[in-house]
Formats: sequence, C-alpha cells, structure tokens
Amino acid sequence: MQQPLPTMFYTLNLNDRADDQFKVKLSVSGLKPEHSVYQFASTAPGAYQVMNMGRYVRRFKAFDKAGKEVKTERVSVNQWKFADPTSVVEIQYAIAETWDSVVKENPIYEMCGSSLEQDHALVNGQTAFGYITGLQHAPVMLRIERPASWNVGTALDTNEQGMFVAKNYDHLVDSPILLGRLTRSATTVKGAEIEIYTYSKTGKIRSEQLLDAMQSMLRAAGEFMRELPVQRYVFLYHFENQSVGAWEHSYSSEYVLEEKDYTPEYGQTITDIAAHEFFHVMTPLSIHSELIEQFNFVTPTASEHLWLYEGTTEWAAHIMQLRAGLITPEQWFKTTSQKIFYDRVLYDRNYSLSKLSLTSFTPAGQKQYGNIYMRGALVSTLLDIRLLELSGSKRGLRELVLELAKKYGPSKPFSEKDFFKELVAMTYPEIEQFIEDYIKHAQPLPIKEYFEKLGITYFDAKPLGNDVVELSVRTTLQNGKFIVTDYRSALDTCGIREGDEVISLNDKPIEAKSVNALNAQFAKLPVGSTYTLGVRRDGKDLTLRLPAVAKKAEQPYVFEFNPNAYKKQIALREAWMKNLK
Repeated sequence: MQQPLPTMFYTLNLNDRADDQFKVKLSVSGLKPEHSVYQFASTAPGAYQVMNMGRYVRRFKAFDKAGKEVKTERVSVNQWKFADPTSVVEIQYAIAETWDSVVKENPIYEMCGSSLEQDHALVNGQTAFGYITGLQHAPVMLRIERPASWNVGTALDTNEQGMFVAKNYDHLVDSPILLGRLTRSATTVKGAEIEIYTYSKTGKIRSEQLLDAMQSMLRAAGEFMRELPVQRYVFLYHFENQSVGAWEHSYSSEYVLEEKDYTPEYGQTITDIAAHEFFHVMTPLSIHSELIEQFNFVTPTASEHLWLYEGTTEWAAHIMQLRAGLITPEQWFKTTSQKIFYDRVLYDRNYSLSKLSLTSFTPAGQKQYGNIYMRGALVSTLLDIRLLELSGSKRGLRELVLELAKKYGPSKPFSEKDFFKELVAMTYPEIEQFIEDYIKHAQPLPIKEYFEKLGITYFDAKPLGNDVVELSVRTTLQNGKFIVTDYRSALDTCGIREGDEVISLNDKPIEAKSVNALNAQFAKLPVGSTYTLGVRRDGKDLTLRLPAVAKKAEQPYVFEFNPNAYKKQIALREAWMKNLK
C-alpha cells in the first residue's frame, strides 16, 4: 500500500520587510533519501518565460530536529541538495522580491513577479516557494505572518487554524496572493462567487468601481460559457506606477496596472483585460494538454497549443461582449483592425502560431510573443466563421470549446500530439487544411474572403478621396528600432539606404511607441515640401533631406456591413452575432 505524502508546512514572514526579502520556513517530516533536492521554479504555468527563481535566493539552510544545520550544496541555479535528506525537518531561506531586484537577463514580468512594500505585498507562488523533489504533489499548508491591519486576497481557502490550504505545489503556484491596504467587493455569476480585491497606491481606484464596470461583462461571460467551471473566482488588482499586464490562473487572475483617475473609458479598458483573463477558466483550466496538467518546473517545456490557450481566449473576450450587446459591431471592427495592424506591421508575418508556441521560451519566440493575442485571435475569428459555415449556422467555435470543456475538464488533459487530429474528428475534414495553413504554417489570412461569407466587406485600404503625404520609406520594427526595408526609387539620389535605422523626423526623435504620432506628423506636411530624416548607419548619424510625396488618402483595415448582402450571408452573420443554444 502506497504511503501518503507528507504535508508541506510553509511559513511566510511579511512582518520583516526592511530588506525587500521574503523570509520562508518549510517544516516537514519523513523525508526519504530520494527527497534530496529543494527545487525553485524555472518558470510557471501561463508565464511563457524563463524565470529561474533560484537567482533571487539570498540565504538557504536546512536543520535537523535538534536544530543542528544539515549541510546543503547548491548544484544548479534553481537547486539545493541536502547531504542527508532523512534528517531534515526544517528549511529556511530568504528570497528577494522580483520588482526591485535587478537581473542581467530574463527579467520577470511584474504581473508574474513579487513585490514587498510597507503597505502591501504581492506574492506569486513560484516567486517565494520551492518544493522538495518527489513531493511536488504533496499537500501544502501556508501560514502568513503579516500586519494585523492587512487584508488578504487569494483564491486559496483557509482551515480552522487560519492556514491557507493548497492541494499541492502546483495549486500553490496557481494561487497568487495580494495583501495589504485592500478594498473588496463581490457578486455572484451563474452560482459562482466573484470577488475583487484592489490595492491602489493613493486610493484612486476601489473594488466597487471595478465591479460596477465589470458586472455586465461577467454576466455576458456566464452566458457565453453557459455555466462556470468554478465555484469561486478572485480578481486581484494592483494599481501603482505603470500598466504592465495581467496573468491568468485557474481560480483567479492578477493585474498590474497604472493608477490614474478612474473614468468610464479606463473602466472599459480594465473590463476588456478582465474578460480575457476570466475566460481562462475554460482554456487552459478546463481544456489543456498533459504538459499543463503535469507542469515541469525544472525545465521550461512549451506546448504547441498556445494558440488555444491565449488566441482563442482573446477572441472570446471580445466576441462575448459583442454578442451581449456591450460593444457595438463598429467597436468590435476597430479592435479587430488593430489586431490586423499589429500582426502585419509589428510582427514577423512568416512566424506561424505553432512556431510561436514552441519557441515561446526562447529570445526569438519572446520577440513574437505578443502576436499570440493578435494573429491568434484573428485565426480564432476565422475558425469560428468557418465552423459556422460548415455546420449550417448550428455550431461555431464557442460551441466547440464548450464541447471540449465537457469532454475534458480541469482534471483530464488532452493529448499534446494528437489534439489537432481530434479537432478534425470532432468537426469537419476541411478543418485539417485550416489548421495546416493558419496554425501550423503562416499562410496569409483570408480575412476578406471569410468576412464576405457574413455579408461584411473588408478593405485592406479604403480610399478616402483626398491627397496626403507619405513617408516614401518602408520600415520594419526590429528590436524596438525602425529599420528601412525599401523606399521609392525616386529617393535614390537622397542618400537613403536599406538597413538604415530611422531615428528622427524633422529633428524630433522617433520611438517605437510613437508610430501613430509619426504618421500624424507626416499627414501635416504640405505636398511638395521637404523634410529631414535622421538615420543611423554603421554607427554614424546622418541627416537626409527627402521630398514630401503625395498619395491618395486611405484608411487601413476597414470593415463595413454590405447593404447588398445575400440572404445566406445575412443568415450566417446573424448566427455569428449571437450565442447559439
């Protein structure tokens, strides 16, 4: 008969915050010779980046029941080995918070990291806790020593002794904790309790405001998913100096955003982000491969199905709001147009979703990673239309996702290598070619063709009827720099060259984030005038004078309802714009 695994009793000291280090103690008994290594996480589920948390460890010691230190040896960046594991009953270490700790490479996204300040703390499990090899699946109890005035927001439950309880290390990592001067608000959706905890540096934003903005979205999500696969879900918001992003978990999501005056527009932005993270209760909580089910904290291992976990989720975050009437078709078109722009202009269009998924832990994959939310969502949009067409308006991507969630669920993974075949078997033979073209490979997306099926006309560029000035130089964004890839032949005598880095326009510096401002500035130039372009070539800065060439004004990436659509197109569009029963 197999013996039960010993319980891991962690203590996290947040009372001592002066040195920006978490003090952690792990009490355990009954270790065996095979429990010889204490492992810190190399990465974490949903992070898709190398973390190597061992870099942040400052002191590490182990003790026997007499209080005598047991010799340990650091054997890798993330591993400490015990000389005699059978005598170890307590492990103590200090680990630095990630926000204020400088590392030479692989910095950790703030929403995936940790922060320890005088009035609050943010703890993502992998940033504070490790596990003993062989005991990754052992039950966990956690005591947090903290100021009495601090509130705690987390999806973890507590026992009668006030200790937080996790099924195992994976569950602990999957449950971020926000503590400190927090506000709280709550509601119920489809029988599930929804809680919001908020830290706002100067108190400008409160949980009640966020809940008020999110209520309609939460109801729309409940209708989209029919029922929630969780009984309780927690939103954790951290508002301070900058907007960094959000991170999904099975029973919670955590956000690091800029604190500014709360407006309805900012509330909508926050709601859009929350809609994405909330849908992760479907993917990957309820639909995931064995690589997610049995997570490898030692070696980062990529799943090819990131397109499903993130791309489909991003599609759902917006289409669910359209179908609930929370946003207009024109608003949905605008969001989709922005995704086309990013896919075509800011990322490598030859980098497939499969390649992006499988290289997500590499520097090359990280450069393209943001496109999983752009091209990934666009591909899901097209897949939805194709499924609706093939099914005669009876079944789209939403219905397929719900079928997959019912077939699998949180505790049953699908096969990483066979999932594409399964999708084809569950749908139609034509979906095999769709997967080959637009997920496994990076064929140009048939946006115009597919939206025509809905009686919606798409223009890559729609003429506006007036003249504007164009740059006459084509650039691509490479490592945050605008690099010249082509230019009008008439500029041969002006000195411009392929490979030049564009650094200024009319003596004003150009940054990647100012591309829209750059275009607006060009639009104001009189036709026939000249402008100066600063370029960097072979380490030297040059100033070139170029003519302002006229072109017909166009609006890129335009969607319009076709007033002359056929009946079948309109019928398919109506199915596309609602949740099917």
